[in-house]
Amino acid sequence: MREILHAFNTENHTKELWLENFDRFCADTALEVHDIRLIDIDEDHLILEMPMGDHARQPYGLLHGGISTMLAESAASLHACWGVNLEQRVPVGIEINGSHLRPAEDGILEVRCRVIRRSKTLIHHHIDIVHKETDKLLSTSRVTNMYRATVKARN
Repeated sequence: MREILHAFNTENHTKELWLENFDRFCADTALEVHDIRLIDIDEDHLILEMPMGDHARQPYGLLHGGISTMLAESAASLHACWGVNLEQRVPVGIEINGSHLRPAEDGILEVRCRVIRRSKTLIHHHIDIVHKETDKLLSTSRVTNMYRATVKARN
C-alpha cells in the first residue's frame, strides 16, 4: 500500500488536507504526467484542471477522447476517497460512460465532478469537462465506484 494512504487514515477529511497532499497522492500516476491540479473539493464535489497540450491530443490536434475518459474516471475515483479511511477501504471503478460533445485544441480543461448518490458500498458521480476559457461543455460522463476492503483491513 502506498505510504501516502497513511495521511488519509481517518474519515475526517478537509479541503486543506487534500490540497496539501494532492501532489504526493498523484506522484508517479497519470495525473502527474498530465499536470492535473486539484482546485476544489468537499463532500459533494471536486474540481480538477488540466492544461491542454500535446500529451492530450489525438493525431488531428484535438483533445483525445481517452484523455476525457481518464479525467472523468480520475475525478470520480479521487472524490470517492473523500471521507474514507484509505487504510481500510478504497474505491475501485466498476462502470463509466461518457459522451464527447465538442472538441478542444488549447486552453485549460476544467473537470467538474459531483456526487449523484452515495451508499455504504457504492458512489455514483456525474462529471462535466468544460473548456475553462469559453465555459463550453466538452464532455459529460457518469462513473460508479465500489468500495473494497484493503488487504490490511481484511487481515
